[in-house]
Amino acid sequence: MTTLDEGRIDAAAIERIVGEGNVLASEPLSRHCTFRIGGPARLFARPQDEQALIELVAALRGFDEPYLVVGKGSNLLFADEGYDGVVVEVGRAMGDIEIDGTAVRAQAGISLSSLAKQAARAGLAGLEFASGIPGTLGGGLFMNAGAYGGQLSDVVVRARVLEADGTVRTIEVAEGDFGYRKSPIQAGGIVLSAEIELTPDDPAAIQERMADLDERRRTKQPLEYPSAGSTFKRPPGNYASALVDEAGLKGYRVGGAAVSEKHAGFVVNLGDATCADVLAVIAHAQDVVRKRFSVELEPEVRIVGNAQ
Repeated sequence: MTTLDEGRIDAAAIERIVGEGNVLASEPLSRHCTFRIGGPARLFARPQDEQALIELVAALRGFDEPYLVVGKGSNLLFADEGYDGVVVEVGRAMGDIEIDGTAVRAQAGISLSSLAKQAARAGLAGLEFASGIPGTLGGGLFMNAGAYGGQLSDVVVRARVLEADGTVRTIEVAEGDFGYRKSPIQAGGIVLSAEIELTPDDPAAIQERMADLDERRRTKQPLEYPSAGSTFKRPPGNYASALVDEAGLKGYRVGGAAVSEKHAGFVVNLGDATCADVLAVIAHAQDVVRKRFSVELEPEVRIVGNAQ
């Protein structure tokens, strides 16, 4: 099924799995993340269905090829050098949704905003918090994404996951170790699909709540600049943005990256930021907050270096 190129899987072999035109060589990763930062991936593959994804991952593991599965890249910071491996995008081609009563079954590639909107139109409440999260269901569940008091583990009942050993199993969320930006999927799994249980409500009321949250985001968050959302996890008993703000770091800048003047919890790309710029801003904020408040800020954004 695969061919060798100095011991590595090649583009032609991947294309035979994912289909013609669905493999890109030296693809800039800045095109595939909300930070708009990152050098090229050796290969960038777009599986068009679940079976192709499973076969591709098996082939990559067979070659011991470095790989990374992404959705919309809304929580990723890619290295300036790029990624010397295969980036696998689970996107719209794997974004089917089925609504049956209060149960919603969806594939991992559907965007959270689309998922929330379709649920709202069907008169199902519970995903309002996710309507403005710029990621996919798969990536969101991997991180247990949340906002405004809600998180995906509150509404996801179970998920089908491709495990590191190549098996597909169903995880019951109530029985899994889900927490703040934490899930058992982070041990090497890939979300294939999930079942969500929601609550009936008036569609107009749901959409009104979503509109209110959208307005709050627009007024309080620096949506005019590329970023990966909240840069730091919330430390116990405090808020990262409050600590960074109190430390006087709003506007602190290295190259094209800066702590947002609008919301101190965001490091933003002012237009020409590099990964090195962002990392320098993050390190400075961590250092200042540690010295002033004896609090360790842990990045929420996942930093993806050059695979060796």
